[in-house]
Amino acid sequence: MADLKKEFNRRDKKTMKVVKLKKIEQESKTIEEFVEKFRKVARESEYERKLLVEKFKREMNEVIRQKLMESECLPGALSNSMSK
Repeated sequence: MADLKKEFNRRDKKTMKVVKLKKIEQESKTIEEFVEKFRKVARESEYERKLLVEKFKREMNEVIRQKLMESECLPGALSNSMSK
């Protein structure tokens, strides 16, 4: 019974980390605040880098995303944000 409880507790913690990642949005946060929060939640989620990058792009402010897409090169801090 103890092993069963331990397994469910571990799965619940992992599920909560995934839920946190799914709920994260930039909303009214500055891009710096969003990057900081996203990095913390992303590290805990154990998601693959590619999925994290896609999630980050989807959840950032539309205006910022558009400006980045129009720029010739991505800022180093953003292009490397998932590697830290």
